[in-house]
Amino acid sequence: MSAEQFLALISALSLAILTPGPAIIATVQTAFAHGRSRALPYALGLATGASLWCLFALAGLAVLFRLHPTLFSALKFFGGLYLLWFAWGLWRASTGPLPDAAGGATKGFWGGIALNLSNPKPALFYASLILSVFPEPMQISRQALIYLVCLATELFWYALVAVLMSTGGMRSRYFAAKFWIDRTAGVAMALLGLLLIVNL
Repeated sequence: MSAEQFLALISALSLAILTPGPAIIATVQTAFAHGRSRALPYALGLATGASLWCLFALAGLAVLFRLHPTLFSALKFFGGLYLLWFAWGLWRASTGPLPDAAGGATKGFWGGIALNLSNPKPALFYASLILSVFPEPMQISRQALIYLVCLATELFWYALVAVLMSTGGMRSRYFAAKFWIDRTAGVAMALLGLLLIVNL
């Protein structure tokens, strides 16, 4: 892997991660509501889930989606339903007290994986990115290196957002406007879920 390919991969992936979407919205909201003890495991789960799409793309899942578009549409539909369910939870939580975050690390980790696996679009993104940056045939060792670079990039950005948004100052601002922040996050998540379903 050349330095230019390495930088192109990290740059494109970083832009994709930081573009407002379900994962970033959920990371910010989790950090606000539960603090670092839940947000960091959640970020780890998000990175793991996203990296699985990278692994699937390297294994040829994106080709399968192109050959069988109905399968891709079905995954998008159920992914959209999951995001709508997640949005409904945010909406309902806006009027309630803060939930207990005790023992939340495991729940946060698996919740992060579930959220990023609910959207199959990253598989196509990863396939397009990898094919454009690495058009030549690759050995398994090089594919493994690409996967590790992608996982590290995902981990860095999600963990950074989780840490920054869970500081005392940021959380105090959240507590002062919990209702509106939760409702806004819920609406944004619902819109993203509807977009997945409508654009089948």
